[in-house]
Amino acid sequence: MRTAICSGSFDPITLGHTDIIRRAAACFDQVCVCVVPNAEKKNQMFTPEQKLELVRQAVAPLPNVEAELWPGLLVDFARRHGATAIIRGIRNATDFDAEQQMALINRNLAPELETLFLPAAPEYQYFSSTMAREMIRYHQPLENYLPIQIVPLVRRMMEEKQ
Repeated sequence: MRTAICSGSFDPITLGHTDIIRRAAACFDQVCVCVVPNAEKKNQMFTPEQKLELVRQAVAPLPNVEAELWPGLLVDFARRHGATAIIRGIRNATDFDAEQQMALINRNLAPELETLFLPAAPEYQYFSSTMAREMIRYHQPLENYLPIQIVPLVRRMMEEKQ
């Protein structure tokens, strides 16, 4: 069985993320989504547990995808799941540069893991979780940016914060 890892902080998970996960799920027997708490990122909107719940709801229609919270190194998560590949979505050259550096570090730590880059679909190249947080913060429509099944949950989580 061939297993791939898709990782991120997913604050929140967007349609761009789910597109990459869906495409990876079509290529691998199993995809494990690694939700990384990422304490270094500023202006986080959701707790790690909330992010995990949003991801699980978003990937629920994909039978060969599971999600888990992981505070450690991605290569350790990949080894734990017997993965052979790390899938990374790339929107632009800036993403590529950062992801290439991380891929080289991961290859040094775990030579058995391949990092595969999937280019973002054109309709998602301009959108990020940062932009999604702004849309949420200012009560804008979310259906074109977030998986439809998580929109009510995102709104409820935000109401509970207030």
